Amino acid sequence: MIRSNWRRIIKKWGIIGLVFACSICGFISFFRNKEEKSGGAAGIKETIAVFFNHQMEQSYFKLPLYLEESSRENSSLLKTEQLMARQFLLYSYLLYEGMPVKEQEDSLMAERISYQEGTDEDVKNIDEDNLDYGEDALHIENSMLEEMERENSIHQEEDTVQEPEPDTEDAPAQYDTVQGFEAAAYPAYTYDWSEKWDYESIVSNFYAMDNSTMLKEEYVDLNKLLYQDLSVNKESDGPQILIYHTHSREEFIDSIPGDSSTTIIGAGDKLAHLLEEKYGFKVLHHTEEYDSERDDAYNKSLPAITRILEENPTIEVVIDLHRDAVAGDRKLVMDLQGRPTARFMFFNGLSYGRKSGDITYLENPYIQDNLAFSFQAQVAANEYYPGIARKVYLKAYRFNMHLKPKCMLIELGAQNNTVEEIMNACDPLAHILSIVLNGGM
Repeated sequence: MIRSNWRRIIKKWGIIGLVFACSICGFISFFRNKEEKSGGAAGIKETIAVFFNHQMEQSYFKLPLYLEESSRENSSLLKTEQLMARQFLLYSYLLYEGMPVKEQEDSLMAERISYQEGTDEDVKNIDEDNLDYGEDALHIENSMLEEMERENSIHQEEDTVQEPEPDTEDAPAQYDTVQGFEAAAYPAYTYDWSEKWDYESIVSNFYAMDNSTMLKEEYVDLNKLLYQDLSVNKESDGPQILIYHTHSREEFIDSIPGDSSTTIIGAGDKLAHLLEEKYGFKVLHHTEEYDSERDDAYNKSLPAITRILEENPTIEVVIDLHRDAVAGDRKLVMDLQGRPTARFMFFNGLSYGRKSGDITYLENPYIQDNLAFSFQAQVAANEYYPGIARKVYLKAYRFNMHLKPKCMLIELGAQNNTVEEIMNACDPLAHILSIVLNGGM
């Protein structure tokens, strides 16, 4: 019992003594600083103060010192949270995204998230099969397909009789496939928009939602998606459509090393040529490379594309043309008019995280317009070329789709497609885009 009491007494007075010693150290340190400033000589008290002050700083006062230092900074974050925010940038976004933060913190967070966009585009947090329609999803019967092929065949024969044989001697080799394609004269299937199309039916019929995001109900309105006029002023003097490639190095299974005409850039050339020569648009194809470091591609391309748009105010449509990445040996191909044709996918970034909500660091005032553009293109694809387009893929980030109302990211085929299949796919893709941009929906 006596021994226990002594322990309590020693513990009590030990704590008191420690606090007293700390106070003395601080007091001595104060006078030490004054002496240093006045050039006074150091004595024994300075040596003792330095020793104890150093020990207390290293062992007990790290947090107070951190708080003291951070109190001199202008920040709305709680002081104890600044250390976490500095070390883990996503911490400040996920937990304190709704709070006002310094402008430089906003910029840094946007930059970090943009780094993730570079690789996130190819990462699918979804079952790959959910991107495709079922065999009967488009409600197309064999008899309808046969009738469509018959009508298109008649239309093609009439054009062959009326038009002279084109001179292809000087035509670029990559455009030769256009001679084997005829744009569908009639839709194979027409949606009945008089039916009730609620949120669930629209999403299930047209969209594949990545697990990282969610489509807000406010965006899913036929009046905003289907009936928005997306026609382009074709009378403008300058270019109306810009095609570029955030990932210009993307290749196909038989691309020739060093030959950009067999990469996604070659596909962009073909698409631009068709939109100009066959459908009457003025197109600027930008082929600058931004993906020497894939993670940083969206950051690098943004200022360049912004500058192009400033220099060409007539541009209304911005298309970022990619090729997809699929797992294993999956191949996105179909037979269209007797030609092996790569399938493609329209893609939207929503600037919205399923768990975190709106990603304010990646603001996009044109999400509704972007969605209308891809929705109308998807409808045209399903009606005129059933099966050519996978469902519209929705992801959480922005992917530089905030530059214009009519911004679109297209995944044309994938790494397992051949160059021939990719070039063949440009024909129906150009026709689909022309339908939408001529106000045909």
